[in-house]
Formats: sequence, structure tokens, C-alpha cells
Amino acid sequence: MRRLMAAVSAISLIGAQPVLAAQRCTSSTDQTTFDVQALRSELMVLATGCHTNEQYNAFIQRYQPDLQANERAVSAYFSHRYGRSGQFEHDRFVTELANALSREGSQMGGDFCAHNGLIFNEVLALSSPSQLPDFAAGKNLVPVSVAICETPTASSGGTKSSPKATHSTHKKRS
Repeated sequence: MRRLMAAVSAISLIGAQPVLAAQRCTSSTDQTTFDVQALRSELMVLATGCHTNEQYNAFIQRYQPDLQANERAVSAYFSHRYGRSGQFEHDRFVTELANALSREGSQMGGDFCAHNGLIFNEVLALSSPSQLPDFAAGKNLVPVSVAICETPTASSGGTKSSPKATHSTHKKRS
């Protein structure tokens, strides 16, 4: 009986993990915004570290209107959340994201370029720019260490606290 209870408990815990891993922004629009920003940052890190500037430039040219719209959405998100500090928080986030992606790439060592370089072929093969958000979401590129979609709370002085991560999925590379 104890083994059965232990097995049921273990299965329950395993079953609960996907729920925890699937936490995302409460707003699908915000989640999409951060997914596309993470894709752009990942490709920038690849271009810099793997000398794939031509592919990065092709990505930027192909999706320029969509990437500009996404950048406006990121700016609006931080402006809404932080008011006058929005630009500072936006810049901090973009830097933190690029640094985290770069650290993950460094941890992969010599496998980084070979393992992740195909993402350029995949993104440039999309038949329509409208597929970019779903593609970015499927790559799950926001590192767990980077806080997105904070829950605004008042701290001393009436200002909002720094972001709290609600995105707890583990980064997977395709």
C-alpha cells in the first residue's frame, strides 16, 4: 500500500511539473511581445558569436515592419509598467536578455553555433511574417533567469517593484 501511495505521489508531482513549467504572461499579447524580443536577441547573439551577420541582416530586412512594431510594443509595456522609468527598465531588460542568452551560448562552448545556427534557416523559411510570433513562441527562448511579465506591487515610496518572473519554462534549443 505504501508503494502504491508513493507511486501515486510521484506521478502527481510529475504531472504537476508541466503546469509549473507552462506559466506564462497573463496577457497573450505580452507573452508574444517577449517571445519575439527573445528571438531577435537570440539571433543577434548568434550573429555576433557565430559570424552569421548576413543571415541576421536578412532576418531584420524580411521582418523589419514586424520587428519595429514589436519594439514599440515592448516600449509601451515598460512605459505602462514603470512610467517615467520605462525607458530605463526597457534598456535594462534588453541588456539582461542579451547577456543571459550570451551566457547560455558560452556555456554550450563550441556546440553553440552548430546547435543553434539552423534557427536562421527556419525563421527565414517561414512563408509569412504573420508566422513569426508562433515560431518565436515555439522556440521558448526567454531564459528562466530573465524576469518577464512582472506582477506590479507597490514598494516603499509608491513605486513599482522590479519585475518578477512568471515565465518559468526551461529554455529549449531546436
